[in-house]
Amino acid sequence: MQIIYSDEHILIINKRAGLSVLPEGWEPDAPYLVKTLEEEYQKIWVVHRLDKFTSGVLVFALNAEAHRSLNIQFEKHEVEKVYRAITVGAPPWKERITKFPLRVNVGHKHRTMVDNKNGMRSETKFRVLNWIQISPEMAEGTALVEARPMTGRTHQIRVHAYALGYPLLGDSLYSAPETNIIDRPALHAHSLSFKHPVSNEQVSFTAAYPADFKKALDRLSL
Repeated sequence: MQIIYSDEHILIINKRAGLSVLPEGWEPDAPYLVKTLEEEYQKIWVVHRLDKFTSGVLVFALNAEAHRSLNIQFEKHEVEKVYRAITVGAPPWKERITKFPLRVNVGHKHRTMVDNKNGMRSETKFRVLNWIQISPEMAEGTALVEARPMTGRTHQIRVHAYALGYPLLGDSLYSAPETNIIDRPALHAHSLSFKHPVSNEQVSFTAAYPADFKKALDRLSL
């Protein structure tokens, strides 16, 4: 865990993959991020979350006023969230907006699925940053993709990528083939932009790629 920025109102961190933000019901004694942070900061207000196996930038509030302001910005979709992902397969398009409605927590694996009848409105903007049609590591090709979720459904980027036919590398839950390139879904929360809850100044924070994501990019020559 890396502290990117902090003041008396907000805390910005680069979360490592494999660490839950809050305790999990099936593993209540496992370490989790908020508990670790509160050992130093006493009280942390959770504003948003990342999946356990997603790395990257997170903002926490350090007081109730900041929490209220940030919550409003997230609810009004005024926060810009930018992710980076590695896909299995090289999309033929440069940009694509997906609006598949999603239903969460389906089945014993708690998957999210496209459900045109009962799903909730969901939207993700994808943009290919670099792609390779064929590589020694990936015969089906691969790409480094930027994803901007306009809504905040569980596993949204992962499911929308899968629904387009390009699951994330390492994402076996959503039908990606087995790989030794990375041992988790190749998804990183790259940047976060919002208005500072007190100064009202527009601020932006970027989280560096973790070692496993960088290693995957190097192996794939992306």
